[in-house]
Amino acid sequence: MKLLVVEDDVRIADIVRRTLTEAGYAVDVAYTAPDGVEAFEIESYDLVVLDLMLPGLPKGGMDVCARIRELNRDIPVLMLTALDSARKRVEGLDAGADDYLVKPFHLAELLARVRALLRRAPRALAPILRAQGVALDPATRTATRAGRTIVLTAKEFAVLEYLMRNAGHIISTTELIDHAWDSNYEGFSNVVQSYIRYLRQKLTLAGEREIIETRRGAGYVIAADE
Repeated sequence: MKLLVVEDDVRIADIVRRTLTEAGYAVDVAYTAPDGVEAFEIESYDLVVLDLMLPGLPKGGMDVCARIRELNRDIPVLMLTALDSARKRVEGLDAGADDYLVKPFHLAELLARVRALLRRAPRALAPILRAQGVALDPATRTATRAGRTIVLTAKEFAVLEYLMRNAGHIISTTELIDHAWDSNYEGFSNVVQSYIRYLRQKLTLAGEREIIETRRGAGYVIAADE
């Protein structure tokens, strides 16, 4: 899933980006309020981690959150702030934030809150994704097939999760790159082909049916369960 982090402290932004990336998310970062608004207007995201004190707009993160809510009422917004006061928390929630995290915070708590918000999001599917005998649990980052646990890297998990969330739909290489890699990715498109190959090797034992189908010239698809 693709996340946007809007944080003007470069050090904190980098730590949050690396933490989320290592957890398997594709992450874009903006450092000012106007840049955060512009990124959200251009790209499609599943969740926004938003600092309260941002330069560039009169109310900083409040203005960014208000603009996000004008464009999308459902996307989860996790607001970060160094101001631990009831008034500020209320203002943030009233501006449209779904949850609040006070700095300094533990990275494990950040990840837990992100997972919780994604599970509660109106557009989210069932907590455990199932298709063609494979079960994928985004909360625990685990995958199983026919009773066996399949160990996946963070990027393999991200690619498989996106395909399973869109089971029954053909997903192009470009769309997979857009959602499983961040917007700064400038590598070769055959990286998707490589990860599809890795997934097939891990998901399929001898005699088992291949679940990821290639549609030449179109992309990849996992058939939806009936």
